Amino acid sequence: MILVFDVGNTETTIGLYAESVLRAHWRITTQVDRTPDELSLLIGQLLAARDVRAEAVHGTALGSVVPALTGPLADACRQCFGRAPVVVDASAGLPIELAVDEPLTVGADRLINTLAASRLYHRDTIVVDLGTATTYDCVTADGVFLGGVIAPGVRTSADTLVRRTAKLPATELRAPDKVIGTRTEDCIRAGIIFGAAAAVDGIVRRITRAWPRPVRPFVVATGGLAEGLQPFCETLELVAPHLTLEGLRLAYELLTAPPPPNAPSPGAGRPAQRDLDAGGGGPEP
Repeated sequence: MILVFDVGNTETTIGLYAESVLRAHWRITTQVDRTPDELSLLIGQLLAARDVRAEAVHGTALGSVVPALTGPLADACRQCFGRAPVVVDASAGLPIELAVDEPLTVGADRLINTLAASRLYHRDTIVVDLGTATTYDCVTADGVFLGGVIAPGVRTSADTLVRRTAKLPATELRAPDKVIGTRTEDCIRAGIIFGAAAAVDGIVRRITRAWPRPVRPFVVATGGLAEGLQPFCETLELVAPHLTLEGLRLAYELLTAPPPPNAPSPGAGRPAQRDLDAGGGGPEP
C-alpha cells in the first residue's frame, strides 16, 4: 500500500491506496507548527484506526503548497516508514508540460491535477478545485498545463465577509431554500453559495470561449466544497472529490517505476517547445 498527502493551506487530505483502490482517506487541519514527532504520531494513529500496520505501507507521496510543512511531514514519513516520500513539485519530472511563463511557480496541486485529468479523462479538461482558493486548471488531453485562473475560495470569501463587517454573523455554508432571503443568515448563505456558483459558471464559460483548441473542454470539480456547490452550478459535468489524491498515486507510480532498458532521457531528441514555436531548429546554445 502507499500513503499520499495533499497538503493545502487549510486542510491536508491523506489517502491510503492498495494498488489503484482508495482504501481509506482522512482530512486533517493543516498546522505548520506541528513537529515531525507529532505528525508521525498522528499518521500512526490514523492507520491504527483502520487496522493498518506501518509495515504494510511501502511508499509515500507528498504534494504541498505549504513549504513550512513539507520538511516536517517528510521527516515524519521517514520516522513512520523508514524511507523518504516522493515529493511532487515542478522539478519532480512528471510527464506533463507546463506551457506557462514561470513553470517553477506552479503549485503542486495544479501539477497533480494536470497529471490526473490527462491520465484519467484523456480529453481537454478544466479542473475547478474548490479549496482555500478556487483554482481553474486548463489541461489538454496530452498533459499540457495551459494556465488558468485563481480566485478567492468560497470559505475564504465567507470568512472575510464576516470578519470585515460589524453585524453580519458567521453562518453555516449551505444553500438557503430560496434566493431572496428574509433573515440575515439566509441572505448571507444565498450570497455566498449562489454567488460562488455563478462565479464558477461565469469563469468556466469565459475559459471555454477562450480555449485555444477546437474542442469543448470537459469540466471537473474537486476539492472539499465541490460536492456541496455542484447542484447550483450549470457548467460542472463531474465531481471527482479525490482527483488530487488520484494524481498523487499516479505520480508515485510514474516517479518510482524503473526506466525501461535503453530508454532515452526525458526530452531527448525533441526541440524545446519555445524553439518550435519560434520556428527554430533546436535549443538555443
